[in-house]
Amino acid sequence: QVQLVESGGGLVQPGGSLRLSCAASGSAISTYARGWYRQAPGKQRELVATITNDGRANNADSVKGRFTLSRDNAENTVYLQMNSLRPEDTAVYYCTAGRISTVYYPRSWGQGTQVTVSS
Repeated sequence: QVQLVESGGGLVQPGGSLRLSCAASGSAISTYARGWYRQAPGKQRELVATITNDGRANNADSVKGRFTLSRDNAENTVYLQMNSLRPEDTAVYYCTAGRISTVYYPRSWGQGTQVTVSS
């Protein structure tokens, strides 16, 4: 069982930046792929970014060129750097740990952190 704790959400103006962190605890954390989802009110949950256990990252088209997902296996932590934020990025962001075959399968979820982009 993997436990995940997110931090770093908050209120930011359009064009600003935030960095979300997700610390993991449990067994064999470094063998898991990691991902971030987000869900805005009234919208479906969206997979934002994933990263394999060896550091290969992939982003959704909606955040390409603006968000960067990285991981520090020594600290069992992943970081989602979000730049050039837009109001449509406003959502609850959820950290996950899972497996990747042809698609990403989340197995554990964090509690979520709110990101609000507004002037």
